[in-house]
Amino acid sequence: MRTIKAGAKSPEVYYLNELLSKLNYSVIVSDYFGAETDKAIKDFQLNNNLVVDGVVGLKTWSALLQKNNNGFLVNNKLLSEQDLIDFSNQFNLELAVVKAVNEVESNGKGFLIDGRPKILFEGHIFWNELEKRNINPRTYVSASTQDILFENYTRKYYVGGTAEYTRLEKGMNLSQDKRIADAANSSASWGLFQIMGFNAISIGYNSIDDYVARMNENEGEHLKAFGLFLEKNNLIGLLRGKNWASFALKYNGPAYKTNKYDEKLARAYAKYA
Repeated sequence: MRTIKAGAKSPEVYYLNELLSKLNYSVIVSDYFGAETDKAIKDFQLNNNLVVDGVVGLKTWSALLQKNNNGFLVNNKLLSEQDLIDFSNQFNLELAVVKAVNEVESNGKGFLIDGRPKILFEGHIFWNELEKRNINPRTYVSASTQDILFENYTRKYYVGGTAEYTRLEKGMNLSQDKRIADAANSSASWGLFQIMGFNAISIGYNSIDDYVARMNENEGEHLKAFGLFLEKNNLIGLLRGKNWASFALKYNGPAYKTNKYDEKLARAYAKYA
């Protein structure tokens, strides 16, 4: 299903209104996503521990389908509205700011369809992580490892989805040396907020294994890691001041200008505020 929100007009909206009607929401079953549909979706999200943003994406579709098919919902891996409220209170941030960052930076998906956390494996980071552990990466350079081990950054080997785990596991299995497995896990970004594994110990985790285990639990743990990362890198003040450009620069790097992260954050904040 496509992601849809208020103002949309499509066959998916018609189906959405059908599902809401079956759940006893007072909506007109049509192909238009109007005010009543928006109100109903936000109420559904609130009552099913989803982020209340009115956007019908993968999580909300899944919840609606489960409710219609089974009469109950099991979504304890998903980020809830209360998680965001607790986070905003903990760091003294406006809820609208937290929701804006969640929407723009997390891309709304912390887990793959098979239940594993979303990752992206970085071959140039793997190179650096091996060197940190006094392992010469050139020892393992070959035609079969060119997609997981290289000295300089490139996007050409990204494959996305579950295939990123194939790359990660190839790195972990270069040898039986536990340091290599740790280097590989440290070279992937994890979960909703894609915090790199090499940050694990510096932001408060006991080990990279501890970090990976937490990332496998739920999106609430992803949010917790995000908070630890923000604190460690002094980014909370930038969010309190809604200094979107400076925040995007420190969180996303110089590429934020190309991707217009600061503009996206400002628009998202205006929507939730």
